[in-house]
Amino acid sequence: MDLKDATRTWQADGFVVLPAFIPTDELSAAVNEVDQLFPSAAGFHDSTDPRAERFIGDEFAGIDTFPFASTAISLLAVNHRILDLAESLLGDTDLRLSSAEAWAKYTGACDYDQDLHRDYLNHTLLVPSTTSGHRQLEMFVFLDDVPEELGPPHLVSRKHTADLPAVPNWYLRPGREGTGRFVDDSGGPELYAAEVSGTGPAGTVIAFETGTFHRGTQLTAPRGVRYSMHLGFRPANLEWGQRTGWAAQGFERAWVDFVHRASPRQLHLFGFPPPEHPYWTSETLAGMALRYPELDLTPWITSVSARLAQ
Repeated sequence: MDLKDATRTWQADGFVVLPAFIPTDELSAAVNEVDQLFPSAAGFHDSTDPRAERFIGDEFAGIDTFPFASTAISLLAVNHRILDLAESLLGDTDLRLSSAEAWAKYTGACDYDQDLHRDYLNHTLLVPSTTSGHRQLEMFVFLDDVPEELGPPHLVSRKHTADLPAVPNWYLRPGREGTGRFVDDSGGPELYAAEVSGTGPAGTVIAFETGTFHRGTQLTAPRGVRYSMHLGFRPANLEWGQRTGWAAQGFERAWVDFVHRASPRQLHLFGFPPPEHPYWTSETLAGMALRYPELDLTPWITSVSARLAQ
């Protein structure tokens, strides 16, 4: 599926599954450093890794947030193929990375079987829009193979949900009970009958909107583990979709290591002005050289020099 076809599918269904979208040679550096973040399957299931206890009892305990201990995994979050896909789906080249998480799940660690829901409640201050220029994008990126027994996400096409209101947000599985105005526990068998499984090999990317109904599923494979990433993108002018503020991590070593290896295009995702922006002057370049001594400032220096020569 090329980017045009992927965009048409995403617009029609609210999601698109792209098997092995990131090739092995571009995925391998991140996969080789997963152990910097998470235990191996044996380390968890044999309790030989001291980090194993962290993952017991809470499905969200397996999340690490950007910047990651592994610079290779941080760079994967802004891989050029992912950025090309995000730009095509959102129809914009001026994007921001609104969130980035790496996630490990282990068979038996906890209950990963979720109810169908949308993510908008903690991704935007407003409600999802299908208007061009106002959409927000999420992606799951598989770092390893994810067959059905390793808990792939399930998603429901907008064709089945377009008429559902913004509230409630969770539609519980038949037989489950819940309270609160964001929860519908009347049972939604028609939604669960319509869900599609997002299985795929390593490198698979599942792109979906914040208004797309989806859910996590249970890991059942003996001694199983699933490593993935969850990314969020928005057009730069969507001020209501700022899930994460990156400056709070700006002094961390992991952030500096990422910046040193990132390109101007990748850094722009975090709000770095492009090289031609008037922010860049001899003064700011000198300061950046001190703050990030291993960052190649050539693109910015070249742009400033050209501007001064005019």
